[in-house]
Amino acid sequence: MNKKKQVAIITGGAKRVGAAICRKLHKANIDLIIHYKNSRTEANSLQKQLNKIRKGSASIIQADLLDPNSYSLIINEAIKIYGQLDFLINNASSYYPTNINDINEANWDELIGSNLKASLFLSKEASPFLKKSNGSIINITDAHITNPKKNYIIYSVAKSGLTALTKSLAQELGPEIRVNAVAPGPVLWPDKLNEFDTQYRKKVISQTMLKKVGDADDIAKAVEFLLLNAPFITSHILNVDGGRSFNSE
Repeated sequence: MNKKKQVAIITGGAKRVGAAICRKLHKANIDLIIHYKNSRTEANSLQKQLNKIRKGSASIIQADLLDPNSYSLIINEAIKIYGQLDFLINNASSYYPTNINDINEANWDELIGSNLKASLFLSKEASPFLKKSNGSIINITDAHITNPKKNYIIYSVAKSGLTALTKSLAQELGPEIRVNAVAPGPVLWPDKLNEFDTQYRKKVISQTMLKKVGDADDIAKAVEFLLLNAPFITSHILNVDGGRSFNSE
């Protein structure tokens, strides 16, 4: 277990994959800034759970990542509370379909803003502190963007850009800061599935080499590995998708 004091910011950390990452890093003795936008109840609950295990080890911050002021707000809060920053995990993401005939600029601003723009500018604001700690950035992208899902054009563009951003930041911020990405495949489904979604889920499972879906902890384990056990890895996109991205169909 990691014994040195380290601090991580996880955007969108209140639930689902973000919460799994928080729990995994907390077990590794890392203190957390858990960012959320609307999930106040979940953020408060997670904070209480983690602070019960280790007092003062988890803090929460509310911010809308579409607001340019949020970037410095989040980073400065981490420094104010813990005095240092070692890791930034850009996990927050908006996800919804955008049919080409119905696309508007508001869709573009939200999907690009949350998935791509925020990751860039949070990384920029965090970089002076991460350089001091020889820290690391992890971006959560999407394993299937090489074969984009129909009607998700803006989301696919945003996550493709995040992959390019990962490689660009690794060049810009090295050698002091490592920058990698974890690209989830079929891990978590929407809370509600209609008949079409159920059929789609079966199709997706059939396309994985392992013929099953993963879970949020699979993503959290990959993040932990890249942060704590991969000192010679940077500019890498780690697919966690049961082999689906290599399916030839």
